[in-house]
Order: sequence, then structure tokens, then C-alpha cells
Amino acid sequence: MAVIDLNADLGEGIGDDEAMLTLVTSANIACGFHAGTPTLLAETCRAAAVRGVRIGAQVSYPDRSGFGRRFIDIAYDDLVADVIYQIGALRALAHAAGSTVSYVKPHGALYNTVVHHERQSAAVIEAVRGVDADLAVMGLPGSQILRDARAAGLPTISEAFADRGYRPDGTLVPRGEPGALITDSADVANAVVRMVTSNTVTAIDGSTISVAAQSICLHGDTPGAVEHAQAVRHALAAAGVTIAATG
Repeated sequence: MAVIDLNADLGEGIGDDEAMLTLVTSANIACGFHAGTPTLLAETCRAAAVRGVRIGAQVSYPDRSGFGRRFIDIAYDDLVADVIYQIGALRALAHAAGSTVSYVKPHGALYNTVVHHERQSAAVIEAVRGVDADLAVMGLPGSQILRDARAAGLPTISEAFADRGYRPDGTLVPRGEPGALITDSADVANAVVRMVTSNTVTAIDGSTISVAAQSICLHGDTPGAVEHAQAVRHALAAAGVTIAATG
């Protein structure tokens, strides 16, 4: 029987976190660099802990005004320190909530950059390993960061995206470009079932690509996010798929 984890970006001060926490099994909680306040992040950690939802640190460039969605040519040592700082802060908040941080997932532009950027990927991995070598790294299948994580002996969690368009090379269509977002709940649910049961997805050019994923990201800040998540859960249940934190 297939098993899949469902994750969502939470603690950003947008979207319905309470509803999403009843639908996902992993929460990528902001660490304050792109969104969130200490109070909000603490509340989100407590809410996740109460529901038994796994917590991940969603680390970002220091870019609150751009919501972490702008590339920054940041110095190597600065990125290492920034990531260590963010993981440490969220670990403390999670600990106070009676939980722990189990994995690290880059956010926004940093996520897309470490798919191929060797220097920034290496910096993120150095930071994660420096904090805790048992922390898993969540990222796109075939990405530089997952290769670096495995080489460093870190656990990895490969993920796919429920509501995002894919390029033929397996990367995501950049936000703002045609086909970047899937907006119909039925289309989102159908795509996820296909990802989980056949490990494939249709790219924007109509080609079929492989997406072997242990977790599916359901963005909590997109219009209709809760409806998308509900449709996905119902469709997975109908397909006989077990939903649980994996990796």
C-alpha cells in the first residue's frame, strides 16, 4: 500500500493554518526571515504539537519585504549562519511547545536556487549538519541539495507539489509565468493521485516526467488552499493511499 506525507507552509501570517493543520502530516513552519513573528511561530508550533503534526524549519533568505521569493547572491558564511540561526530559533520554539524540529526545507527563492546552485546548496547543508546530523532535508527530486545532503550523510525527503506546474526538466514553473499554479481542486487532486500511484506528472509542454516523492506540498497561502487539501485527502483515500509522515 502506498504511503505519502502531506506538508504545507505555515506560520507565515496568511492562509488558514488551523484548517491546514487538520489536513497535513508535516508543517513547514517559517523561521522569521521571510515571514512570521516569534509569537506566531510559537503558536503554530503549539498547534502542530497538539495535532501530532511533524514540524520542519522552513529557512529562507533574509527577505521579509519580498517574502523570500527574490534571489540573493549571499555570501557563503552569511548563508550558513542565517540557516543555523533560523533552525535554532524554531527548535527552541518547538521544544517549548513539547515537540521538535524533524527536518529542514528551504523556502521560496532559496528552495529554487539550491536545486542547481552548488555554493548555496553546500552552505545550507553545512548549516543543517552543524546543528544536527539527524535532521532531514526536504527538497525537489534530483536537486543539488538532496545530492549534497546524501553525500553528507543526512536523511532526505523528496517532495512534489500539488498545485504547481512543472517544466519538462522536473523543475517548477516560476511564479508569475503561465502554468505556474494549478487552481482547480479536482485537477490538483488528480495530479497528486497520479504522482503517488505512478510517480509521474504532466509537464506544461504535455510531456510525462518522473516525480518520485515521499511528501506532497500543499501551499497554504494560495486561493482555495483548504479546498485543495480536502480534495487531495479524499482522492488519496479513495485510491487506497495511506497519509502519514514519512522520510
